[in-house]
Amino acid sequence: MNDGAISVHELVQGIRKLVESVPQWQKLWVQGELSGVKHHSSGHWYFTLKDELAQIRGVMFRRDAQSLSKPLADGMSVLVYGRVGVFERDGQTQLYASIIQDIGAGAQFQRLEALKRKLYEEGLFSRPKRAVPALPKAIGVITSGSGAARYDIETVTARRFPGMPLKLFPVLVQGEGAPRAIVEALELAYKEDISVLIIGRGGGSKEDLMAFNDERVVRTVARSPVPVISAVGHEIDTTLVDLVADFRAPTPSAAAEVAVPEKARLKAWLDQLDQRLLAAVTRRLQWERTRLQGWTAHGILADGTRLVSSRRELLDRLDERMDRAWERMIHSWHLRLEKLDASLKAMNPTAVLVRGYTYVLDEDGQSVLREDVRQGHRYEVHWYNGGCWMRSETSGKEENT
Repeated sequence: MNDGAISVHELVQGIRKLVESVPQWQKLWVQGELSGVKHHSSGHWYFTLKDELAQIRGVMFRRDAQSLSKPLADGMSVLVYGRVGVFERDGQTQLYASIIQDIGAGAQFQRLEALKRKLYEEGLFSRPKRAVPALPKAIGVITSGSGAARYDIETVTARRFPGMPLKLFPVLVQGEGAPRAIVEALELAYKEDISVLIIGRGGGSKEDLMAFNDERVVRTVARSPVPVISAVGHEIDTTLVDLVADFRAPTPSAAAEVAVPEKARLKAWLDQLDQRLLAAVTRRLQWERTRLQGWTAHGILADGTRLVSSRRELLDRLDERMDRAWERMIHSWHLRLEKLDASLKAMNPTAVLVRGYTYVLDEDGQSVLREDVRQGHRYEVHWYNGGCWMRSETSGKEENT
């Protein structure tokens, strides 16, 4: 060790003594909001006490925790009585609490709940969830470029499907600029040819995950043209992005397991389908071959003349039926013509004369009835075989001329 240099332990001890030498820091009340609350199996409570501008780690040992009226929880607004000290092992300044009084929900918790309620009423959390594609063309990943989440996703992808394209969009995942960076990365990802998108980060405190509760981030995720898998923090952590995503994975590794199919299993499945297809085609061909053999063994195909002879017999029968039909039609026409001829003969006026009748015309050629004949006039009388003239005398006797 160089002259004048001190060890890290000595430095931390000095800081601890300096902090603990301030009287007003050894007995004080502090108001804030609890976050990252953990109840250890030993009975100790670990938490972070924060407000809008700062935060400090805290611990409440088992002997003091017996005074709690109810278990501690994230989002509780509390009054803490205790002292400030330095934990030498990690050099962290922390608040050692002996009394914690619940004064209601914290402001940040209330704002988050109000936003959650607002987005729920708009229907962002109840939209139909889209299925993750069975075989994606490429997978988009929005996470820290240097965080463990990225390497977990890459490792799982390489194991399950070597060669699967991964398109990384590195972003800040915590801090003041994180929400804006995530939104910009989402907009870039939407322009890429990807089939599914993973968004997330490794574990952390509630404050570390707040970027994924930002309203701008949640609304941008909701507009995604492809299914989104969220993998924010650990399984016990839930953010608004988890609620709006199509699938929520407990960890980034689990997200990769969901998004990336197993290449070996896909190949085995395709081989099985290939075998089933080959068997189906073979059965079909055998069935068609048997069916064809049944046709070729048929008498008609075995002896083609049988088909021709049967058709010739059919033609002969049709020809005979046509001849009989023609004869019937000609005979019917003859009968009709005979009836018409008889009708015409019956209507012929000369036929009446043959039966002994005559007809009389006067000098003007007009037909005359018997009762109209007068003496002294000349009439023309017609018989069936010719005509003659006669004159009527005063005595009433007729004279042939």
